[in-house]
Parts: sequence; structure tokens; C-alpha cells
Amino acid sequence: MNDEWKASLSWISGTVSHIIFRNDNNGYTVLNIHIDEAKPAIAVSSIAIVGHFPAPPEGEMLTFFGHYHEHPRYGQQFNMELYEPYVPQGSPALIQYLSSQRFPGIGEKTATRVVEALGEAAIEKIINDPTCLYDLSELKREQADILTTRLMEEQELAGVMSRLIGYGFGTELATKIIQKYEGETLTVVEDDPYQLVQDIEGIGFQKADTLGEQLGIASTSRKRVKAGLLFTLTQISQTVGHVYLPENIWVEETLGVLNYRDRTVNTDMLLDSIVELAEEGTVVVHDDRGYMLSLYFAEKGLATNMKRLLGREDQETFSQDLFLKTLGELEDDFKITYAERQKEAVELALKSPLMILTGGPGTGKTTVIRAIVEMFKRTRGWDQRKEKKLPVLLAAPTGRAAKRMAETTGLRAYTIHKWLGWRGEGEEFLEHDEDNPLEGELLIIDEASMVDIWLANQLFKAIPDGMQVVIVGDEDQLPSVGPGQVLGDVLRSETIPAISLSLVYRQAEGSSIIDLAHELKEGRLSADFTEAQPDRSFIPCQGADMPDVVLRVCEKALEKNYSARELQVLVPMYKGSAGIHRLNERLQALFNPPQQGKRSVKYGDVEFRHGDIVLQLVNNPEDNVFNGDRGEIVAIQRQKETEDGKEKLVVSFDGKEVEYEKQALKQITLAYCSSIHKAQGSEFPIVIVPLSMSYRRMLKRNLLYTAITRARDSLIMVGERRAFEMAAQNNDQNSRYSHLHLRLAGEEVSSNHESPAEGQY
Repeated sequence: MNDEWKASLSWISGTVSHIIFRNDNNGYTVLNIHIDEAKPAIAVSSIAIVGHFPAPPEGEMLTFFGHYHEHPRYGQQFNMELYEPYVPQGSPALIQYLSSQRFPGIGEKTATRVVEALGEAAIEKIINDPTCLYDLSELKREQADILTTRLMEEQELAGVMSRLIGYGFGTELATKIIQKYEGETLTVVEDDPYQLVQDIEGIGFQKADTLGEQLGIASTSRKRVKAGLLFTLTQISQTVGHVYLPENIWVEETLGVLNYRDRTVNTDMLLDSIVELAEEGTVVVHDDRGYMLSLYFAEKGLATNMKRLLGREDQETFSQDLFLKTLGELEDDFKITYAERQKEAVELALKSPLMILTGGPGTGKTTVIRAIVEMFKRTRGWDQRKEKKLPVLLAAPTGRAAKRMAETTGLRAYTIHKWLGWRGEGEEFLEHDEDNPLEGELLIIDEASMVDIWLANQLFKAIPDGMQVVIVGDEDQLPSVGPGQVLGDVLRSETIPAISLSLVYRQAEGSSIIDLAHELKEGRLSADFTEAQPDRSFIPCQGADMPDVVLRVCEKALEKNYSARELQVLVPMYKGSAGIHRLNERLQALFNPPQQGKRSVKYGDVEFRHGDIVLQLVNNPEDNVFNGDRGEIVAIQRQKETEDGKEKLVVSFDGKEVEYEKQALKQITLAYCSSIHKAQGSEFPIVIVPLSMSYRRMLKRNLLYTAITRARDSLIMVGERRAFEMAAQNNDQNSRYSHLHLRLAGEEVSSNHESPAEGQY
């Protein structure tokens, strides 16, 4: 601990009277103390302390170091940056302290004898020599142990916190670390600080490496080298989406992580460490490829379960006459005539235990899904009037996609997470798996391009042998945010029966957005794509002018009485003047400016206001809200207005209200402008897509295709024509390292099958 820093802080000593608020997940606590001493002195007898504590310190005597703060609503508070046990001065105070509730079984008489025997330095003597109490005949051995143990615990916890803060962690991270490792905290942190990268959210490799250097760990230490390898493999899988990395690329990228400021780790050290990681079972290395364990088993498991479903031999059969008769009845009832390709898709779904249906916008995928469900009902004799629920499971990766599915079919549709009974991170929080499979006869998975390798594996593990599965998606959209490219790999394997719909059936509606999408699929933009159409337009401008043009477009939409919920700006990148963060600030000022009486709450750099449109950033299974869901802030409740006395923000997700305490606001962000990836599975009346050459590395066909196909009624493109053309020509599909297609095809997986283009890792 830096003594100069500590001396620069204000401090307050006293007894914690009660806990006002506590978040057990991160230790954030507001507590009230009765003040004994303070520097500088203050003219109050109690004050609220705000900070992070590994355990609730109710009833303890502590000294808090930090700064006074005037809260606009709750008055004077003290923001704690460090705390330590408060050692009372003088015999009377010591006796009162040792006879308090924190030391069960120690009354005033016993405490008096301890102080008389050991003097005013009693606490220091006990901590330095725990056996010194055994010589006091008036004190039972059990009492001595209670007194010694409790004093040691108080000193140890505060000492650990102090040491961690001295290492530069801050109280919030220090609290997380202590909650994770408990009594082993300093052993773990000081012996192998790199373990924190894997275990503690918010600690990256560089922070751990700085601590490692401070602790004297050599730059060529095996634990540092292995940590760098794990960090690199994990980061690239999570940010780029690779299921594995070829060993040479893994080594090259890790050298960039480890060798800075004249540090000299060489390739041989990395190769030796890779062997050790594999032998320890920390990673899987096969044929010069490195996998994270979870992704290796996900890839293998998904291939195994898909082949299991394909190999089913008890498939229910029916005559061609019955199929044609039932389909004809369906056409009469729905007043529709199915095209030959659509009929083939319906028949294949009935006959094959597993099939894939793909197609772009307007090609009739929804029409086919409805026909498949209805044909199953009629050929299997399902009667919705007699059965409480039909044995049909409609699933999608996001809540909005599931809602659209339910609206078009008239049947219940949920997220994949909800069908699986997902309650938190990890497989152990799944209700359904191979031992407790899903129940039903037909499963239809929509928006399959969004499903990553891990989620797909969990889903297919839970599919029983008797269930038929239809996978629906658009192979030209962006791959999943998470690792893998499941839909693309499954199609590439050519092992699962598939029908691709290419004929556009919504031509009669005159949708030039659909025309543009299908031009993009072919890698071209028509010569007149910049000319105004009834449902789309192009506004040329330089990259530096894009934000102002986007704002003007939104202003005109407001003048025409469109609301913020009806518009969505989609941008590839987060940073910069034309990035998501800056555009959200400007769009919030336009759509929902501050007004007198309008409530708001600030979290980090974002000020959330009543009426703001927000986006969920993480999966929250307890509230049935998932990454990518879009909602509106409908209330901001002050502490005095809530039953539990906690300030809360309430967001409505399509009518379902979810409460967020202040510390949970990191789960949401403003959504006036969103990333194209986050918009997958959603559809908006008006979509604005700005593109410039400043986005060069992001300009890919599937990114632009995904963006424009989010528009239902109107598409407005803004920026440089050259950027749109570059995106259309850059067909960088199958750009992730994955071998699912080979595992499905039963081919030997080897390093000769690598596919991503150079620079994609």
C-alpha cells in the first residue's frame, strides 16, 4: 500500500450499525456507521459509507479511507477506497470492543481480565502470538480460540483487501477476487496472477502481466507464457469467432501479446508450453490446431448428434397420395398455390428426420414453415382443440425473432435458451440435455445463421431421437456473434438434406429492398442502385459528413411523426465520430432530449432517460431477456419509492417489464444506433445504413446484406458509393476456422483443410 496515497485520503472510524443496500454479486454496499473519530472532523454522529466489501461488515468496528461526497438526493456520503479494522484506544474502549457481539461467549468480565493481563496492546499481542491467551487461567480454551480466530479473520480480510488495492485493483475488483478465492486469495494472486485472467471478469492479460512483473515473475516464466497462449486463444475465439486456431497463427498472435517492452519469448518456448497445456487437459491440440476445451467438445458433440438424428431408422412414412391430398386441402384452406420448390421443402420436412430450409427475403420461408406445421398437424392427426399444446417447438436465437415466428404461425415460439431452460452461464444451468431431453415431435429452428457452435451443441444434445428437426436460415447473412458458422458449415458438409428457395414471391409488392438484397447475393449492385425508389434511397456524402446527414434524416422522420422505435440506425463499428457510441449520444439528444421533470440516471459515460430505447447486452435468463433484445425505459424509480429502498430503472421489452438496479445498468446500452450483428433476427419499419471507406476492414457482403434486410418498409443508405460497392464485392464467407463440415462428412480432419483468408484472425 502506498502510504503517501493513504495519507492523502480522509478517514472515518466507527461501528457499522446497519446495511442500507448490498449487491451480493459484486459486493457493492451502502452502510451506515456510528462515528467515533474522523479526519477531518465532521459535525454528525453517523454517515452513509459507499463501497465494495467481500462480506457484509454489519456490527464491525472499522476505519474507512476515502472521500466525502454530496449526493443530490441523499446528502453527505463517504466514498470508501480502503478500509481496515478499527483498533480502539484505551482500556475502556478495548473492553467494550472485545465484549461486543463479534466475539461470541466473551462478556465484559472476561474482556476486562484480558485487557488487565495484556494491557492496551492486547490485540497486537494476540495477533502476534495466538497462544498468549492460553496462560490466562480465567479464560477457557474455547473462549481463547474464538477471540483469536475472530481477530485474525478481521485482520486478514482487511489485510488482503489492502494488499490487493496496493496492487492496483480497486475495491470492486479486489472484492471479486476475495469472493472467488476466499482464504486462498493472496496465495493465488501472488503465486500466479495470470490465473485471474481466466477467473475474474474485468481482468485482462495486460493487467495481470503488470502485476506479474511487479511480483518479479520472469517474462519467460512458463506460467506467463501459458497464460498468454490461453488469453490469445480465448480472445480470438470470442472476438473473431474461430472455433480453433492453426498452431502457427496461435503462436504468431501470442508472440505479439507477450513480447512488448523488450520482452523476449521465442517460438520454441511457446511450442513447449502448448504441449504442456495439452497434457494438462487445459486445451485440445490436434493436428497442429489449438482448441478451447468447450469449443472442441461443442464441435464434436454437434456433429455426433446431427449424425445421430440423421441415422434414425424409425421414420414415420406416408403415401404420396396422402401427401398430395393433404397439401391440396391446405392450398384450398389458405387460398394459396405452393410452387414446386416449396412443395419439395414441405415433403422433405415430413420425410427426413433433419433438413435445412434456406432462402433470402421474399422467397417464402415463412410460408413453408406454416405449411410444414399444418401438414404435420393433419398427417399426424394432431387436434389443437383436444390437446393442451401441440407437440411443435418453434425456436429462435433472439426474443424478437421468436416473437415474429409466433406472429406468422399462430403458435408459441420461444428463444432456444428458454426451451433449454437456461438459468445462467455453463452447461450445469441447463434444464434440458441428453439425460432430460426436450418433449415434442417437431422442432423448427429459425434464424439459424445466428446460432453459435456452443448453443447449437447444447440444443442438439437435448433433441430426442423421435423428434423431427427443420433448420431455417439465410446463409448469406452474417455468422453468429459467438464462435463458429454453424449454418454455413452444415450446408457446406452436404450431408443434411437441404432445400434452397431462390424465387422471390413478394415481387408483386414491388419491394426494391428485396431486389437489392438478391443483387447483393450475386455480388453486384445495379447501376441505378443510388436512384430513389418508393421504399429506398441513397444519400451520397463523405465519411466525415455522415453523422450530420444521419441526424438530418432522423429529424425529417420525426417531422413526419415517426417515432424512435420505428427507426434503426445500423453501423459496423463502435468508435469514432460515425461510430455507434457517438451516434447514440447525438440521436438520444434528438429523440429524447433532457427536460425539466424528466427522470434520468447516469451510469459510466451514458445518461439513461425515461423514454430511451435501449438494447440488452447480455443473457439474463431469470428475467427471460437475452442479448440483442430491444426495449424502452418506462420508469426510473427513486429509493424512497421502492419497497426494498433501491433505485431502479424499469425497461419494457414488448410489454414484459424488467427492473435494473444501478449496478446492473452495464447490461444495457442506448439503441438508437446499433451494430449490424446485434440487429440480426430483428426487423424495423425504417433502417438507415451509413457506410464509408473508414469502415474498410468491416466492408463485407454479408454485413451489408444483413443490414439492408433488416428494413421492412424503408431503407435509407448514406455515405460513399465506393464503400457499398466494396462491401458487395467482398464475399468473405466461411472466414472462420471450423471443421464442423468435415466432422459431419466423416472426413479426416487435418491442417490441409484450413479456409480463412489471410488477415481474418
